[in-house]
Amino acid sequence: MIVYIDESGDLGWTFDKPYGKGGSSRYLTIAILITPNDKSFLPKKIIRDFYKKYKISPKKEVKGTELSSDQKQYLVQRIIDLLDKNPEIKIVTITTQKANVQDHIRTDSNKLYNYMIRLALLDEIYGEDSVTLMPDPRSIKVKSGNSLLDYLQTELWFEYNSSTNLDQKVVSSENSLNLKFVDIISNLIWRKFEKATTEADLLIPHIKVKRLFFNSQKSV
Repeated sequence: MIVYIDESGDLGWTFDKPYGKGGSSRYLTIAILITPNDKSFLPKKIIRDFYKKYKISPKKEVKGTELSSDQKQYLVQRIIDLLDKNPEIKIVTITTQKANVQDHIRTDSNKLYNYMIRLALLDEIYGEDSVTLMPDPRSIKVKSGNSLLDYLQTELWFEYNSSTNLDQKVVSSENSLNLKFVDIISNLIWRKFEKATTEADLLIPHIKVKRLFFNSQKSV
């Protein structure tokens, strides 16, 4: 099993200014693609086909923020088709409404980031023998106590009573089509909350969308 992780939004806490003009995002979204090893080529194919359809150079890293409405519609339908035909492939997102996060948690945003991944991921993988994590290197926000890998491994072994073994492989998103795939998903879901867009509405029934600290409630 392989797990790809990317995020949209930021871990800042400046809410007295508009986002992008000195202010922080109001939401943070982490998206996770979970795929069996022998199915990992399928999300990549969507990205390859996308580049070919829109005549984009394979060397260019297209971010979710750069997509046109037509491109988003194309990708959303392809992702839906992928998930419908391959139920073993899963997509989970978790979004935090940052304004409701308590002050003491804000002092170490890395723990919040790690906790979000725990909530989104572990229920999906605790029965697996082995899982490889492939987060975008720019998304590894681990400066506190344990690393993300050690934290998740400890939770699996002791809280889930699971024998799943985790390892981690770091590949830059420009060199991983599946990280480009999950970046697009994180941006679609993040924009749904941050900017009240509708591009992700058709996709949402086909994936798991979790929320954290919405309406001051902690539970997902």
